[in-house]
Amino acid sequence: MTAFPTAFGLLQNARTSSASVISVTPPNWDAVLWMKTAIWPLIRQQLPEAQLHIYGAYTPPKATALHNGAQGFHVKHWAEDALQVMSSARICLAPLRFGAGIKGKLMDAMLCGTPSITTVIGAEAMSGGLPWPGVIADNPKDIADAAVRLYQDQTRWLEAQNAGLALLQARYQHRQHCASLIERIQTLRNQLPEHRLANFTGAMLRHHHHKSTKYMAQWIEAKNRNKAEDTV
Repeated sequence: MTAFPTAFGLLQNARTSSASVISVTPPNWDAVLWMKTAIWPLIRQQLPEAQLHIYGAYTPPKATALHNGAQGFHVKHWAEDALQVMSSARICLAPLRFGAGIKGKLMDAMLCGTPSITTVIGAEAMSGGLPWPGVIADNPKDIADAAVRLYQDQTRWLEAQNAGLALLQARYQHRQHCASLIERIQTLRNQLPEHRLANFTGAMLRHHHHKSTKYMAQWIEAKNRNKAEDTV
């Protein structure tokens, strides 16, 4: 991130929906099904007028079939401006039960000042021990209750929004990461033999890569030999 907002355009009471902006990968699809069957019904029991908007590029028929306007469960196609969608949402729901790495939807939520409800898996590797900008919960009732509290409580909501900005500034500064990356690359260049000796995974991958080339060459030789014998 090269720059972070110091204020956000829409405050809590001007945002009227929950959102999740996704690609339909297995972790996201599982999260959508979990929201549909176990989480969203609990939220609607407490917030009958709440609306959930799920966006995804190349949304397949199995996903659009879950759309139900009467239940406030809206499945849409790609968002022309994902940040605008996230900026207009009061909550980002991302109940991920598996997956890895930094989650783009949760980064976008922080950048837009939108508190998020996610799981331990969703928040993994992102906060570095700093307060999460929202709530981390791992079962449907806890997720639903947390979403309702954040949706209704302006004080909690603003605290979560500020926590997101603090997290961005502490852990995702562009200049800081560029300097660390360049330093790491330079260290590896200067100590490449030592690094390779200690890098078991890299050695294993190189070994099997060359083995695959060896057997491909043998297959080509056998194929050409058989072809030559057939023409005799």
